Amino acid sequence: MSQEIAVVGSPDFTTGFRLAGVRRFENVQESSKSDELDGAVASLLDDEDIGIIVMHQDDIDHLSRGVRQDVETSVEPAVVTLGAGAGGAGLRGQIKRAIGIDLMEDN
Repeated sequence: MSQEIAVVGSPDFTTGFRLAGVRRFENVQESSKSDELDGAVASLLDDEDIGIIVMHQDDIDHLSRGVRQDVETSVEPAVVTLGAGAGGAGLRGQIKRAIGIDLMEDN
């Protein structure tokens, strides 16, 4: 079972997670974001030790179509996005996709 959390993004984004104890991270520089980000995310998606990938929501726009589709459909590892536009129904959908049920569903 996958147990590690990985963070991918700018050094500013990953630093807080590293200070909190996340050991797996991929720093992506702004100048070469698209190519570097695609490679980092694809690598983490293929790593069997990774259970959760954390990204900034804005970085999704920089992914190629194929990698973005992989991120959006990935169940394991679960991809969690933070930042602008990541809250509300987006977070609810991510949780539902990750665990398979809607915890906030009205019964």
